[in-house]
Amino acid sequence: MELGVLAKYPFLREASAYIQSEGVPLEEVLGDPAYARARAAGKARVLEALERGPEPNRVAVAPADQLSQLLAYPVARILVSALEDTYLIRRFALREAIVAEALLKDDSDDVVVHLAAQLPMDLRREDGGFRLHFSDFLRFTSTMRETPWKLINQRVERGFVRLRRDKALRVLRNAIQRHIEQGLPLPVNDEIWSAFRTDLREIRGLLDAKKATFKAEDIGKVSITRFPPCMYNLLAQIQNHENVPHMGRFAIVAFLHHIGLGNEEIFRVFGDVPDFAADVTKYQIDHITGTSSPTEYTPPECSTMKSYGICPGPDRICLSIRHPLSNNRLNGRETRPRRESPATAV
Repeated sequence: MELGVLAKYPFLREASAYIQSEGVPLEEVLGDPAYARARAAGKARVLEALERGPEPNRVAVAPADQLSQLLAYPVARILVSALEDTYLIRRFALREAIVAEALLKDDSDDVVVHLAAQLPMDLRREDGGFRLHFSDFLRFTSTMRETPWKLINQRVERGFVRLRRDKALRVLRNAIQRHIEQGLPLPVNDEIWSAFRTDLREIRGLLDAKKATFKAEDIGKVSITRFPPCMYNLLAQIQNHENVPHMGRFAIVAFLHHIGLGNEEIFRVFGDVPDFAADVTKYQIDHITGTSSPTEYTPPECSTMKSYGICPGPDRICLSIRHPLSNNRLNGRETRPRRESPATAV
């Protein structure tokens, strides 16, 4: 595959193979002046992910920048991995996925199908558009709750969902984001830390400033910085005005209830969700917390979170637990799971 294509989609397997075939040692990328442009571009990708997101009219890769942009991707992954922050990982993956979607709009259908196969998803060309296996459609649209994306509103033939090109690329963006998230964080040694110490300090400062804008005071006395990564990630999505899937909403409501928040405090958390419906939200919170139902639900265990695609990837804490509540002492007591059920979701 040509360098120009790999520079646009550096998460492809061929991109890594190309770098290896060129014999570019990691040590040189980290410190050699010849690769200063690649290091700067990698850092810029991370900062952009935190600050404002990509600008669709500025995503083209100039021929002179192709090698630098290709190398910038592993540099950016190293920087993100070194800070081991799930919010940063998610923002970076989203940035890369949005850029890829914008570039694919002007690329060939052959490239689209080739890229999809590596994610993997069963996407095929058909009659000027595409068809996607319904299982992949469900898997990669689980966070898209708008009516036009419901499976019941799709044209399904012999197990495949018919999609216009723009809709296929939108689903592909979700798949790319998940693919990148699942590959992070990478192991980072002391040599890498030393090489990027100044850059990491700058990124950490911006990351901390970004987190400081989260409305922690709106959820009572609990410190969100001590949340397990899955719950931290869900809360961040809500407070960033993003749609969260049903299971994610169920999980965060049950979690906040079991760490001591009242129903009104939980209700205020959902005030910024794009499809917020006050009466429905209040009813479902009351149901999940046992206020209006005979059952007081707990959030799903880790394996269930993973199966629904709402686990952002484990950190060190996750390696020793099987449930978001099993290592939680936010309220001065350890909270243990009682009953898990996604019977309803906010």
